Amino acid sequence: MARRSLPPLNGLRAFEAFGRHGRMTLAADELCVTHGAISRQIRQLELHLGVALTEGPKSRLRLTEAGLRLAQGLTEALDQIDAVLPRQVQAEPRTLQVSCLPTFAMKWLIPRLPAFVAQHPDTPVRISESSGPFDFRADGVDLAIRMRGVEPSPDADVTPFLDHYIGPVLSPELAGGGPPTLEALGRLPRLHTRTFPGSWTEWETQAGARLPPAPIDREFDHYFYMIEAAAAGLGVAMGPWAFVERDLASGRLIAPLGLIRGLPRVCALTPRGQASPAARRFRDWLVAAGAASPPPPGAV
Repeated sequence: MARRSLPPLNGLRAFEAFGRHGRMTLAADELCVTHGAISRQIRQLELHLGVALTEGPKSRLRLTEAGLRLAQGLTEALDQIDAVLPRQVQAEPRTLQVSCLPTFAMKWLIPRLPAFVAQHPDTPVRISESSGPFDFRADGVDLAIRMRGVEPSPDADVTPFLDHYIGPVLSPELAGGGPPTLEALGRLPRLHTRTFPGSWTEWETQAGARLPPAPIDREFDHYFYMIEAAAAGLGVAMGPWAFVERDLASGRLIAPLGLIRGLPRVCALTPRGQASPAARRFRDWLVAAGAASPPPPGAV
């Protein structure tokens, strides 16, 4: 291989930076040298090559045609060098991907999440809201939180961590101070959610109650819309305890008939036999957090 006859590399770097920025001061800032140093290195490069690379007054220097070709070639060459340089691999912790029911994430999970972060600061968590089907591999899900029974699943290990309680909830203003009877609630507008359209039927079955047809039915896309509608006085909603606990405590909502245990439970789902260490940590934390969550007062 023939020996290369290259100009001083410092001069090439200085000229490439000037050509890219168009100003000596910006090139000097990038290379951490003075304006005068850049000017001298470019001048020395021109003397070495015997070709003018810049022209015009010192305050408004511009590239000559030869300078423009050289600057473009140097930028491409330095980009290629930068692309093939070996780099130290930083072992960053992989983010734990958790798929969660939207309202459960808002009302129960996220308010408690700082406790997990404090216990496991090196385990970053990303919560994605979803209530539909998912695929662990295709969707990149490490752990999913769903309402379901505890029957075996062919592709998931199912870990219940929170009991499910439900009951009619409404605003104190809509209740109007009247007697909290089933008949009185049956005469009010009834709120529903597309996320779980069978919630009223489930409650009637579990409570052994029978409601007359509602005078008005109002449907919402998500539980949190329905709960806000109940708090606004638009009707009576079937409120899961995990979703309405804070609103009941603050008085925004009341549960005149109390809450009863529902059929499903809140469960953590992980890939069957293949849960990552981070997913196992999060699952164990969910179990502990669920055990520490009190049931609704007077629940049966």
